[in-house]
Amino acid sequence: MGAFSREVRATLLISLLVVGVAGCSKPVNDEMLAKDVQEKLAADPVTRDAAVNVTAKDGQVTLRGTVKDAATQQRMEQIAHQEPGAKGVEDQTAVLGGGPVAQADNMPAPAPPPGSAPAPAEAPKPEPEPIVVPAGTDLTVTIDSALSSKTSHAGQTFLATVAQPVTINGTTAIPKGSSVTGTVLTAKEKGKIKGEGQLSITLKNITIHGHNYPLHTASLDSTVKGKGKRTAVTTGGGAAAGALIGGIAGGGKGAGIGAAVGAVGGLIGGAATGNKQIEIAAETALTFTLSNPLTLPPQAE
Repeated sequence: MGAFSREVRATLLISLLVVGVAGCSKPVNDEMLAKDVQEKLAADPVTRDAAVNVTAKDGQVTLRGTVKDAATQQRMEQIAHQEPGAKGVEDQTAVLGGGPVAQADNMPAPAPPPGSAPAPAEAPKPEPEPIVVPAGTDLTVTIDSALSSKTSHAGQTFLATVAQPVTINGTTAIPKGSSVTGTVLTAKEKGKIKGEGQLSITLKNITIHGHNYPLHTASLDSTVKGKGKRTAVTTGGGAAAGALIGGIAGGGKGAGIGAAVGAVGGLIGGAATGNKQIEIAAETALTFTLSNPLTLPPQAE
């Protein structure tokens, strides 16, 4: 009787252990399963370029989207099947270009009906022409940070943003908001008595739709002589002018020059009294003139 009781107790103990182990096993997490398969598809060199979305429900993995060929499709199914927790895989992907099977190369083409003229060859489409922004085009930008004859230095790089779009034959060649890089050519602090203050800047580079292009523009030059005399010119065909915008008298800040100057095409101004330096405040609009054409690729259709 005692031996029988021990057998019964052993059986009950084993049953409890089996139930406990089964209870401790975690159900499949469909969200994590789908995420793991998606990450492995993105990392695999064969499947990483496929536009496929992975979902899972009760361990059943579903693949939806497009692939470039049948080999990619098979590789995705293999990766999904090998993922721990995947109970099955349903492939709903489509192969790009999948359609009627093309005629085999060794099959002769059907002969035209007797007496019919051969079909004319289709003329090739003309290549799209590049966009050329001609020399002499004005480009108005706003500078991102202040420049000064006192604090700036030759070779210093500054950033600017295109303030007005440039359109060629009805097509926007240079969009508003494009990023521009400029360079300080000359920066000389004005002395207290006879020293002459100088500031000269130009544009060097522009970024359009994520691509960089070199720029060649006439420089904007400004000189402030001792005792407040000043000149401002645009080199490369520009004209001297005394019309300066900003605080010219009364100790105001440096003048910002932009499209409002008109035909001058962009000037740099300085204060006219005391020992003020040539200053250009941040967000000042300046107009530069292209000295060389800017060639851009054709606009994508």
